[in-house]
Amino acid sequence: MSKENIKIGEEGIYDARKLGTGRVLILGFQHMFAMFGSTVLVPLLTGLSVSTTLLWAGLGTLLFHLISKKKVPAFLGSSFAFLAGYAAIAPNGEPELLRYACFGVACAGLVYLILAVLFRAFGASRVMKYFPPVVTGPIIIAIGLNLSKSAVENCSTNWPIALVAIVIVVVCNIWGRGMVKIIPILLGVIGSYLVAAITGCIDFTPVREAAWIGLPLQYQRTVFSIFTDGNLDPALLITSVITIVPIAFATMMEHIGDISAISSTVGKNFIKDPGLHRTLTGDGLATTLASLFGAPANTTYGENTGVLTLTKVYDPMVIRLAAVIAIILSFCPKFASVIEVMPSATIGGISLVLYGMISAVGVRNVVETHVDFSQSRNVIIAALILVLSIGINYSTAGAIVIPVGAITINFSGIATGSLVGIVLNAILPGKDYKFEDDEPNRTGVDLEIAQGKSLVWELARKAGQKNMED
Repeated sequence: MSKENIKIGEEGIYDARKLGTGRVLILGFQHMFAMFGSTVLVPLLTGLSVSTTLLWAGLGTLLFHLISKKKVPAFLGSSFAFLAGYAAIAPNGEPELLRYACFGVACAGLVYLILAVLFRAFGASRVMKYFPPVVTGPIIIAIGLNLSKSAVENCSTNWPIALVAIVIVVVCNIWGRGMVKIIPILLGVIGSYLVAAITGCIDFTPVREAAWIGLPLQYQRTVFSIFTDGNLDPALLITSVITIVPIAFATMMEHIGDISAISSTVGKNFIKDPGLHRTLTGDGLATTLASLFGAPANTTYGENTGVLTLTKVYDPMVIRLAAVIAIILSFCPKFASVIEVMPSATIGGISLVLYGMISAVGVRNVVETHVDFSQSRNVIIAALILVLSIGINYSTAGAIVIPVGAITINFSGIATGSLVGIVLNAILPGKDYKFEDDEPNRTGVDLEIAQGKSLVWELARKAGQKNMED
């Protein structure tokens, strides 16, 4: 079947339903693998379940599509923005502590709903002035720098294996073409994994012992188990909320940037229809539900925007097919075990690049949005966010400890820096940021730093220019 027979309108957009079952399945698998590398990396870095992660990536995507009126071709995968929050509450990936971290992330997801209501009631421009790039950019820089120590420690377990992952990611990202450029993280994981397997660095016993079919949920790893096992720690519960919820301010800006990029790629303004209030609600509810059941926070994935750009197939039905494939894979424990026996050095090599890119994206954010650092107010805001976020994290206590009655609340560096930055921006004179929902590079944070996001933004920018010229 030729492309001429499946075009709809004059935009060069292809209707997936006219491609045939075989091609649609291939497109679905392509979208699933585009998000796969980053999505499973988050549970590997945090200690969360890979199977549960895949299940809720699929279910969260389907929920998002339902709430956004099935109009937005977006896939929801694991968010990297909350890694610092998980590390603060469960530094060694302890399952009993991860439940508390997941509670904090679930509360962060509910903050999306508050912002969605505000967008619906007051409009984007009025709300966004409280979360400008001078606040969100330094927060993202600090997130990456706070995580750098764990990346180096993992690499130190076997530097040659880690270097294989790093070299593959760099080569694919710089010189790769097409899908290779979009999935360097996945290729880096596979390449390093194969080298580790060939050199005898992996024990495959858990893989041989794992069942082919099993349930992807374990009640004892869900948030609900906190309140039923008789060992509730109220202080840790409150600390997790205070530590993790402020990160939502950065991820919500990321969401707005991603929806803008998808709009530019597809040629439809999804910010207005179905509206940010719907997309934020879908993303927030997906994050809350996933976290309650022990999965990472969800976020709209830029990797899949890159696939949209390459294929010109914008039918959201293909994304929903990818979500169903992820759900099916989540019921295969043997598949999850193959991922879970991955060497620490492979994870370290990938995360070394990943965490550095998080900070680099924060720098790019303040540059692309033209933050004026000749203004003292902006310098003060950025300086305090960075110093508090990083300094407190690496202090002896690792947090600001505040006793409240019989319990003790810990304010992490990220939480303290975020709150101080938001408050200072609100009260200091001289605000110059104006939110523009028609330009992706003016909407704030672009935090989905994994595969090929710079390519996505460049293609989205060009697509937007072409639409204007047409």
